[in-house]
Amino acid sequence: MATIHPTAIVSPEAHLDTDVVVGPYALIEGPVRIGARTRVGSFVHIQGHTTIGADCRIFTGACVGSIPQDLKYANEQTYLIIGDRTTIREYSTLNPGTAAGEATTIGSDNLLMAYVHVAHNCVIGSHVIIANNGSLAGHVTLEDYVVIGGMTGIHQFCRIGTHAIVGGCSKVTMDIVPYTTADGHPARPRGLNRIGLRRRGFSPQQIASIEEAYRILFRSGLNTSDAVRKIAQLPPSPEIRSILAFVAASKRGIARERSGGGDEGA
Repeated sequence: MATIHPTAIVSPEAHLDTDVVVGPYALIEGPVRIGARTRVGSFVHIQGHTTIGADCRIFTGACVGSIPQDLKYANEQTYLIIGDRTTIREYSTLNPGTAAGEATTIGSDNLLMAYVHVAHNCVIGSHVIIANNGSLAGHVTLEDYVVIGGMTGIHQFCRIGTHAIVGGCSKVTMDIVPYTTADGHPARPRGLNRIGLRRRGFSPQQIASIEEAYRILFRSGLNTSDAVRKIAQLPPSPEIRSILAFVAASKRGIARERSGGGDEGA
C-alpha cells in the first residue's frame, strides 16, 4: 500500500499503486493515477486527469497537471500522461492538453531538471534530458534521446529530432533535424551529435551515413527539396529514413546552417 505523510492531502478520487510514497504537504487532487514505487516529494501539487507511471521521482514544489496556460482553455477534460522511471526535479511545471480529449505526453526514462516548463499538447519521447529552466511552448515535440540545454526556449509547434542536442541559452524557432547539434539565437545546426551517437552505440558506418545526409542537406548548396531527393538515393538505412520522414513532416521548416559559419550576434 501507499505511504502518505500525515500532512499530505490526497483526493479520494486518486489511485496510488503499490509502494507509492507521498511526502510532507504534497497535494494530490482529482482522478490522478500514480504507478508503483513512484515517490512524490514535499510540497508537490498533482492534479486533474494526470497519469504517472512506475518508479518515477517528483521533487519538491513541482506542479504536475495544472491547467494549461492557454487563453483558449475552457475547462475541458484534458490529460497529462507520464511514463515510467521519469524524474521531475524541483519546481517544474507540466500542463495537460488544451482542447477536450487532448493530452500532453511524456515517455519513460526522462530527466526534467529544476524549473523546466512543459506546456500544453507537448509530446516528449523517452530517454530525453531537459536541463534547468528549459521551456517548451505548446505543441512542441521532442523525439527520443533528445538533450535540451539549460535556459533554452522552444517556440510552439517546433520539433526536435531523435538524438539531437540543443545547446544552452538557445532560441529554437524552427525544426531541428535528427542526429544534429544545434545552438544559437536562433538555434541553427552546427554539425552531427557525434559524441552522443557514439555513446549510444552507433557504428562508424552509421555515423558516416548520417554525415553524408547532413552534408547534402546543409552544405551542398541544394535547396531542401532537391537535397531530400538526393538523400533518398543514398543506401537505405533506419537513420536515412528517419531524416527523410522528419523533413517531410516539417510544418515550421527546418533550421539551416548559417552561411559563413559562426553564431548570429557573435
